[in-house]
Amino acid sequence: MSEPYRNETVLVEVSEGIAWITLNRPEKRNAMNPTLHFEMVDVLDRLETDPAARVLVITGAGEAWSAGQDIKEYFRDLDDKPAERARASWAAQEWRWRRLWGYPKPTIAMVNGYCFGGAFTTLTSCDLAIAAEEATFGLSEVNWGILPGGNVSRALTEVLGHRDVMYLILTGEPFDGKRAAEMGLVNRAVPLADLVTETTKLARTLADKSPAVLSATKQAYKYAKDMDFWQAEEYLKVKSNLLNLGDPDRSRAQGMSQFLDEKTYRPGVQSYDRAQQNDAVADNTEDS
Repeated sequence: MSEPYRNETVLVEVSEGIAWITLNRPEKRNAMNPTLHFEMVDVLDRLETDPAARVLVITGAGEAWSAGQDIKEYFRDLDDKPAERARASWAAQEWRWRRLWGYPKPTIAMVNGYCFGGAFTTLTSCDLAIAAEEATFGLSEVNWGILPGGNVSRALTEVLGHRDVMYLILTGEPFDGKRAAEMGLVNRAVPLADLVTETTKLARTLADKSPAVLSATKQAYKYAKDMDFWQAEEYLKVKSNLLNLGDPDRSRAQGMSQFLDEKTYRPGVQSYDRAQQNDAVADNTEDS
């Protein structure tokens, strides 16, 4: 059993393969201060090697997902402390972008309320996102004299088109979860009352799949999309071979066997039986 997660600003609960990560500063609408950034770096480090956590869900306590950076604690209080500012800036970028964007396990943003400013980096770094229809999104920086910095402007280009990005950052207008789904910022928007149920369904779907295959699939898409076709072809060929050699579950062989030999799996219609696959792997291990 892994050691319990004890943090000041982040709650972690691992249940049935799902790690529920809750930004826990509800009195500040989960605005991100330096402490939260440092704690999230640690949380992601620990969950990466926690076998009980197969899927990560990031949400917020209270009525907000995250209101962005804490203006007082992250900005004003560190204006005359360059060393502390540098450390906080590193932690902020480390977990929200460098780690989360390429995280080896599937990640889901469950946007339950306010999502503003720097929270957009976290949102776009997650693989999937489900929002409450009642959630409020906004990039209001232009309205108080700054630009969407800290990699927000770059992160937006991962999920939105040119016209949508320009409109959001130049007007600063807020919008709801339904609009976020229409423009592709999130996968789906559902009533707030259904948010946990729908997110849990999605997380369980992912948790039932091969961890090695999920991780390789994420990397294949995220890294190949910026290559030209010839580079991508070579990269994906090598990636596929490495997956076949390194997958402890032998997913490809088991899936093909269930389809061709046992006739229990129909590609494109259902998922192969991973429980049966794991039983076979265990039998092989015992025989050896």
